[in-house]
Amino acid sequence: MMQKRRPQPRSKTVRNRTSRGRKGGGTSFFSRLTHIPIWGYVVAAAAAVALYCFVLIHFFVDPYSFQWRAIYGETTYPEGYEIRGIDVSHYQQEIRWEKLRNASMGADPVTFVIIKATEGESIIDEYFNDNFYQAFRNDFIRGAYHFLTPDVPAERQARFFIRQVHLETGDLPPVLDVEDERKWRAAGYTDAMIREMVAEWLRIVEQHYGVRPIVYSGYKFHRDILSDSLLDRYPRWIAHYYIDKPREDVRWTFWQHTDCGKIKGIRGSVDCNIFNGDMDDLNAILIH
Repeated sequence: MMQKRRPQPRSKTVRNRTSRGRKGGGTSFFSRLTHIPIWGYVVAAAAAVALYCFVLIHFFVDPYSFQWRAIYGETTYPEGYEIRGIDVSHYQQEIRWEKLRNASMGADPVTFVIIKATEGESIIDEYFNDNFYQAFRNDFIRGAYHFLTPDVPAERQARFFIRQVHLETGDLPPVLDVEDERKWRAAGYTDAMIREMVAEWLRIVEQHYGVRPIVYSGYKFHRDILSDSLLDRYPRWIAHYYIDKPREDVRWTFWQHTDCGKIKGIRGSVDCNIFNGDMDDLNAILIH
Protein backbone atom coordinates (compact mmCIF):
# COMPACT_ATOMS: atom_id res chain seq x y z
CA MET A 1 0.00 0.00 0.00
CA MET A 2 1.43 3.39 -1.08
CA GLN A 3 2.05 6.10 1.48
CA LYS A 4 0.40 9.45 0.92
CA ARG A 5 2.83 12.26 0.15
CA ARG A 6 2.74 14.84 2.80
CA PRO A 7 2.21 18.33 1.52
CA GLN A 8 5.40 20.38 1.60
CA PRO A 9 5.20 23.62 3.53
CA ARG A 10 5.25 26.71 1.36
CA SER A 11 8.41 28.67 1.48
CA LYS A 12 8.01 32.10 3.05
CA THR A 13 9.08 35.08 1.04
CA VAL A 14 11.37 37.21 3.11
CA ARG A 15 10.76 40.86 2.40
CA ASN A 16 13.64 43.23 2.45
CA ARG A 17 12.46 45.89 4.80
CA THR A 18 14.01 49.22 4.13
CA SER A 19 13.40 52.62 5.61
CA ARG A 20 10.52 54.47 4.14
CA GLY A 21 11.08 57.97 2.93
CA ARG A 22 13.93 59.24 0.85
CA LYS A 23 15.72 56.99 -1.63
CA GLY A 24 18.52 55.23 0.09
CA GLY A 25 16.92 55.48 3.53
CA GLY A 26 18.28 58.96 4.43
CA THR A 27 17.46 60.69 7.70
CA SER A 28 14.74 63.36 7.95
CA PHE A 29 15.41 67.12 7.92
CA PHE A 30 14.57 67.53 11.59
CA SER A 31 16.82 64.68 12.63
CA ARG A 32 19.64 66.29 10.74
CA LEU A 33 19.21 69.48 12.77
CA THR A 34 20.20 67.57 15.88
CA HIS A 35 23.60 66.95 14.32
CA ILE A 36 24.39 70.65 13.67
CA PRO A 37 27.14 71.83 16.04
CA ILE A 38 26.28 74.57 18.52
CA TRP A 39 28.46 77.10 16.74
CA GLY A 40 26.22 76.73 13.67
CA TYR A 41 23.24 77.97 15.64
CA VAL A 42 25.29 80.89 16.96
CA VAL A 43 26.34 81.95 13.45
CA ALA A 44 22.76 81.72 12.14
CA ALA A 45 21.40 83.76 15.05
CA ALA A 46 24.09 86.43 14.60
CA ALA A 47 23.28 86.69 10.89
CA ALA A 48 19.56 87.12 11.63
CA VAL A 49 20.26 89.85 14.19
CA ALA A 50 22.59 91.64 11.76
CA LEU A 51 19.96 91.56 9.01
CA TYR A 52 17.32 92.93 11.37
CA CYS A 53 19.59 95.77 12.49
CA PHE A 54 20.45 96.65 8.89
CA VAL A 55 16.78 96.88 7.87
CA LEU A 56 15.88 98.91 10.96
CA ILE A 57 18.71 101.41 10.51
CA HIS A 58 18.48 101.69 6.74
CA PHE A 59 14.75 102.29 6.54
CA PHE A 60 13.83 103.90 9.85
CA VAL A 61 16.82 105.43 11.64
CA ASP A 62 19.05 106.54 8.79
CA PRO A 63 19.65 110.30 9.23
CA TYR A 64 19.24 110.77 5.48
CA SER A 65 15.63 109.73 5.71
CA PHE A 66 12.54 111.80 6.53
CA GLN A 67 10.87 108.77 8.05
CA TRP A 68 12.40 109.01 11.50
CA ARG A 69 10.48 111.25 13.88
CA ALA A 70 11.47 112.36 17.37
CA ILE A 71 7.98 112.00 18.78
CA TYR A 72 8.92 111.82 22.44
CA GLY A 73 11.05 114.03 24.65
CA GLU A 74 12.18 117.64 24.50
CA THR A 75 13.54 119.23 21.34
CA THR A 76 17.33 119.32 21.30
CA TYR A 77 18.97 122.49 19.97
CA PRO A 78 22.49 121.92 18.63
CA GLU A 79 25.05 124.06 20.42
CA GLY A 80 27.47 126.52 18.88
CA TYR A 81 24.89 128.53 16.92
CA GLU A 82 23.12 131.74 17.86
CA ILE A 83 20.62 132.50 15.09
CA ARG A 84 17.58 130.25 14.96
CA GLY A 85 14.26 130.25 13.18
CA ILE A 86 11.30 128.20 12.03
CA ASP A 87 9.44 127.45 8.81
CA VAL A 88 5.67 127.20 8.73
CA SER A 89 2.77 126.40 6.42
CA HIS A 90 -0.91 125.51 6.67
CA TYR A 91 0.11 122.46 8.73
CA GLN A 92 0.64 124.76 11.73
CA GLN A 93 -2.79 126.31 11.13
CA GLU A 94 -3.36 129.61 12.92
CA ILE A 95 -0.29 130.90 14.77
CA ARG A 96 -0.53 132.90 17.99
CA TRP A 97 1.99 135.52 17.01
CA GLU A 98 1.90 137.39 20.32
CA LYS A 99 3.27 134.25 22.01
CA LEU A 100 5.68 133.37 19.24
CA ARG A 101 7.14 136.88 19.42
CA ASN A 102 8.43 136.14 22.94
CA ALA A 103 9.18 132.46 22.44
CA SER A 104 12.66 130.95 22.54
CA MET A 105 14.45 127.99 21.03
CA GLY A 106 16.60 126.75 23.88
CA ALA A 107 18.40 129.84 25.13
CA ASP A 108 17.96 131.82 21.90
CA PRO A 109 15.02 133.81 20.49
CA VAL A 110 13.24 133.04 17.24
CA THR A 111 14.94 135.33 14.72
CA PHE A 112 13.47 134.35 11.35
CA VAL A 113 10.32 132.73 9.98
CA ILE A 114 10.19 131.15 6.51
CA ILE A 115 6.65 130.71 5.18
CA LYS A 116 5.24 128.45 2.49
CA ALA A 117 3.78 130.57 -0.29
CA THR A 118 3.08 128.52 -3.40
CA GLU A 119 3.16 125.06 -4.95
CA GLY A 120 3.12 124.11 -8.61
CA GLU A 121 1.36 126.76 -10.73
CA SER A 122 -1.97 127.08 -8.92
CA ILE A 123 -1.70 126.38 -5.18
CA ILE A 124 -1.33 129.22 -2.70
CA ASP A 125 -0.91 128.19 0.92
CA GLU A 126 -4.11 129.24 2.65
CA TYR A 127 -2.23 130.84 5.56
CA PHE A 128 0.50 132.51 3.52
CA ASN A 129 -0.81 136.07 3.27
CA ASP A 130 -1.65 136.32 6.97
CA ASN A 131 1.57 134.63 8.09
CA PHE A 132 3.68 136.82 5.81
CA TYR A 133 2.07 139.99 7.16
CA GLN A 134 2.17 138.88 10.81
CA ALA A 135 5.85 137.92 10.60
CA PHE A 136 6.67 141.48 9.48
CA ARG A 137 4.32 143.03 12.05
CA ASN A 138 5.97 141.08 14.88
CA ASP A 139 9.52 142.03 13.88
CA PHE A 140 10.70 138.68 12.52
CA ILE A 141 13.00 138.39 9.56
CA ARG A 142 10.69 136.69 7.09
CA GLY A 143 11.03 134.61 3.97
CA ALA A 144 8.80 132.74 1.50
CA TYR A 145 9.23 129.43 -0.28
CA HIS A 146 7.85 127.63 -3.32
CA PHE A 147 7.33 123.86 -3.45
CA LEU A 148 8.53 122.62 -6.84
CA THR A 149 6.48 119.89 -8.53
CA PRO A 150 7.52 117.71 -11.48
CA ASP A 151 4.25 118.05 -13.41
CA VAL A 152 4.54 121.73 -14.42
CA PRO A 153 7.39 123.45 -16.32
CA ALA A 154 9.77 125.42 -14.09
CA GLU A 155 9.14 128.66 -15.98
CA ARG A 156 5.41 128.61 -15.20
CA GLN A 157 6.04 127.78 -11.54
CA ALA A 158 8.56 130.61 -11.22
CA ARG A 159 6.15 133.15 -12.76
CA PHE A 160 3.40 131.98 -10.43
CA PHE A 161 5.61 132.49 -7.36
CA ILE A 162 6.63 135.96 -8.56
CA ARG A 163 3.00 137.03 -9.02
CA GLN A 164 2.05 135.94 -5.49
CA VAL A 165 5.08 136.90 -3.41
CA HIS A 166 6.15 140.52 -3.04
CA LEU A 167 9.42 140.50 -1.13
CA GLU A 168 10.72 143.72 0.36
CA THR A 169 13.94 145.16 1.70
CA GLY A 170 14.99 143.22 4.81
CA ASP A 171 13.34 139.97 3.73
CA LEU A 172 15.20 136.72 3.14
CA PRO A 173 15.84 135.71 -0.47
CA PRO A 174 13.14 133.55 -2.10
CA VAL A 175 13.41 129.83 -1.35
CA LEU A 176 12.90 126.83 -3.64
CA ASP A 177 11.81 123.61 -1.90
CA VAL A 178 12.65 120.53 -3.99
CA GLU A 179 12.37 117.09 -2.41
CA ASP A 180 10.73 113.63 -2.50
CA GLU A 181 12.96 111.80 -4.97
CA ARG A 182 10.38 109.04 -5.49
CA LYS A 183 7.90 111.44 -7.08
CA TRP A 184 10.52 112.78 -9.45
CA ARG A 185 11.58 109.29 -10.46
CA ALA A 186 7.96 108.23 -10.96
CA ALA A 187 7.54 111.20 -13.30
CA GLY A 188 10.51 109.99 -15.37
CA TYR A 189 13.12 112.54 -14.29
CA THR A 190 16.83 111.78 -14.33
CA ASP A 191 19.33 113.61 -12.10
CA ALA A 192 20.25 115.91 -14.98
CA MET A 193 16.61 116.73 -15.72
CA ILE A 194 15.95 117.60 -12.06
CA ARG A 195 18.98 119.89 -11.98
CA GLU A 196 17.91 121.55 -15.21
CA MET A 197 14.43 122.26 -13.83
CA VAL A 198 15.80 123.60 -10.56
CA ALA A 199 18.29 125.82 -12.38
CA GLU A 200 15.55 127.25 -14.61
CA TRP A 201 13.38 128.24 -11.64
CA LEU A 202 16.34 129.79 -9.83
CA ARG A 203 17.45 131.77 -12.89
CA ILE A 204 14.04 133.37 -13.47
CA VAL A 205 13.43 134.17 -9.81
CA GLU A 206 16.95 135.55 -9.30
CA GLN A 207 16.52 137.82 -12.29
CA HIS A 208 13.25 139.19 -10.90
CA TYR A 209 14.26 139.82 -7.28
CA GLY A 210 17.90 140.68 -7.90
CA VAL A 211 19.16 138.21 -5.27
CA ARG A 212 20.25 134.59 -5.34
CA PRO A 213 17.46 132.29 -4.12
CA ILE A 214 18.02 129.62 -1.47
CA VAL A 215 17.67 125.93 -2.36
CA TYR A 216 16.03 123.65 0.22
CA SER A 217 16.16 119.84 0.27
CA GLY A 218 17.26 116.87 2.33
CA TYR A 219 20.94 116.15 2.82
CA LYS A 220 20.94 113.12 0.52
CA PHE A 221 19.04 114.96 -2.22
CA HIS A 222 21.55 117.80 -2.08
CA ARG A 223 24.54 115.47 -2.10
CA ASP A 224 23.44 112.99 -4.77
CA ILE A 225 21.29 115.06 -7.13
CA LEU A 226 21.82 118.80 -6.63
CA SER A 227 25.61 118.67 -6.40
CA ASP A 228 26.48 120.68 -9.49
CA SER A 229 28.84 123.59 -10.24
CA LEU A 230 25.93 125.69 -11.57
CA LEU A 231 23.80 125.15 -8.46
CA ASP A 232 26.67 125.53 -5.99
CA ARG A 233 26.49 129.30 -6.36
CA TYR A 234 23.18 129.35 -4.51
CA PRO A 235 22.82 129.22 -0.71
CA ARG A 236 21.85 125.76 0.57
CA TRP A 237 19.22 124.97 3.17
CA ILE A 238 19.52 121.32 4.19
CA ALA A 239 17.20 119.09 6.19
CA HIS A 240 19.35 116.72 8.24
CA TYR A 241 17.77 115.50 11.44
CA TYR A 242 18.95 114.29 14.86
CA ILE A 243 22.68 114.84 14.53
CA ASP A 244 25.09 117.20 16.29
CA LYS A 245 26.02 118.97 13.07
CA PRO A 246 25.56 118.42 9.33
CA ARG A 247 28.08 116.36 7.40
CA GLU A 248 30.90 118.37 5.89
CA ASP A 249 30.50 117.14 2.31
CA VAL A 250 27.58 119.54 1.69
CA ARG A 251 28.04 123.29 2.12
CA TRP A 252 25.08 124.85 3.94
CA THR A 253 23.72 128.25 4.93
CA PHE A 254 20.59 127.06 6.75
CA TRP A 255 20.10 123.76 8.55
CA GLN A 256 16.73 122.27 9.44
CA HIS A 257 17.75 120.06 12.34
CA THR A 258 14.33 118.74 13.41
CA ASP A 259 10.71 118.67 12.24
CA CYS A 260 9.35 118.07 15.73
CA GLY A 261 10.08 121.31 17.53
CA LYS A 262 7.73 122.56 20.23
CA ILE A 263 7.49 126.36 20.45
CA LYS A 264 5.06 128.65 22.23
CA GLY A 265 2.45 130.09 19.93
CA ILE A 266 2.42 127.15 17.53
CA ARG A 267 0.04 124.23 17.73
CA GLY A 268 1.72 120.86 17.35
CA SER A 269 5.19 120.40 15.89
CA VAL A 270 7.21 122.81 13.80
CA ASP A 271 10.46 122.67 11.81
CA CYS A 272 13.43 124.23 13.62
CA ASN A 273 16.35 125.77 11.76
CA ILE A 274 19.78 127.26 12.29
CA PHE A 275 21.62 129.94 10.31
CA ASN A 276 25.29 129.25 9.75
CA GLY A 277 26.76 132.59 10.80
CA ASP A 278 26.18 135.70 12.92
CA MET A 279 23.80 138.63 12.44
CA ASP A 280 26.21 140.44 10.14
CA ASP A 281 26.34 137.35 7.91
CA LEU A 282 22.54 137.08 7.93
CA ASN A 283 22.06 140.75 7.10
CA ALA A 284 24.47 140.36 4.19
CA ILE A 285 22.19 137.91 2.38
CA LEU A 286 18.92 139.80 2.94
CA ILE A 287 17.24 141.74 0.15
CA HIS A 288 18.59 145.30 -0.02
